[in-house]
Amino acid sequence: MTALAWALAPVATLLGLALAGGGEDLEAATREGQNEAWMAALVAVHGLTPEQAAAVRAVVEGSDFLGQGNPAVTVRPMSREQCRQRLQAAGEDWTDPTAEAVCGRPYMRPLYDPATQAPAQARTCIDTLEFPDIPCEYPVVWVRAREAQELCRAVGKRLCDAHEWEGGCQGALGPPDYRWDLAKGQSPNAAVQRMRAAHNRAQTDRRWSYGPAFRTGVCAQDSTKLSTCSGGSWTGCGSNHYPAGSFPTCQSPLGVADLNGNAAEHMNLPLSPDQLASAGGPLGVTEMKGSWFIWDKYQAHEDWCRWRAPYWHGGRVMAQDSHRNYHLGFRCCLDLPDPPPSPENP
Repeated sequence: MTALAWALAPVATLLGLALAGGGEDLEAATREGQNEAWMAALVAVHGLTPEQAAAVRAVVEGSDFLGQGNPAVTVRPMSREQCRQRLQAAGEDWTDPTAEAVCGRPYMRPLYDPATQAPAQARTCIDTLEFPDIPCEYPVVWVRAREAQELCRAVGKRLCDAHEWEGGCQGALGPPDYRWDLAKGQSPNAAVQRMRAAHNRAQTDRRWSYGPAFRTGVCAQDSTKLSTCSGGSWTGCGSNHYPAGSFPTCQSPLGVADLNGNAAEHMNLPLSPDQLASAGGPLGVTEMKGSWFIWDKYQAHEDWCRWRAPYWHGGRVMAQDSHRNYHLGFRCCLDLPDPPPSPENP
């Protein structure tokens, strides 16, 4: 079975189970059951080796919350089957042969500047969808930044730097634009506030992944926050996300989906050049990117592509207690090898 066929198959097929009631795929009754389902899909769709699958499992089983939300309180606004029907009607399957040829992986998009580069010149790719990066699968949430990096590493990728996520959303990847000079000698909180203020002031082209102005009805953001959800508790807050990629028009000029809406996302925010994930550094502090599943009803903060957030729940990415909650997930980036030298460019 191809990666696309696996991705668009019901979760019951992935587990070899027979679900009663026809075509509708049912939610697993427990977090553990949900995790078994998406891990099986991840292995199948992304062709993980046994070693990679074991590394993913170790991260998942090391957490008491990580998964697709608390099934006891989560209310899905759309089922996987409804997502598959939507994509079929729209003629969208989130595959891209050109992108796959560049990235060497399914469901990834090259990061580059279309004004000066071709896709094949990209040196980094980004997941098309939120982890586990499978069309019509629910995003993994309740994940710490450290666990997000560990899961990305387990599948041969890494957590994205803030400017990479922003470039994927804006439709043009630029060079790292961090004001290192403003962070020198500062605490992490002061460094982030100084750097973000300078960065946000410098943005003259404020756009969303799908266009130049905020719009409702375009992305996966018309779900509902439960009335019992106050402060982000496991028992009171449902992870009421849509299946990934269920809104085909919610994509950037580079073809990256769900950057607005559905799950907010962990990124790495470096405070010095050696903390760039793209440079193989030890990683910096946490940054939460994008908006989440209630944005059509309530915009809690800015969410245009290159906007950098305050130091919310801030800490080092690899801290044992880095932040997690019911609407916060992630996606991964992939470094590409440099092309071999050519006679014209030895």
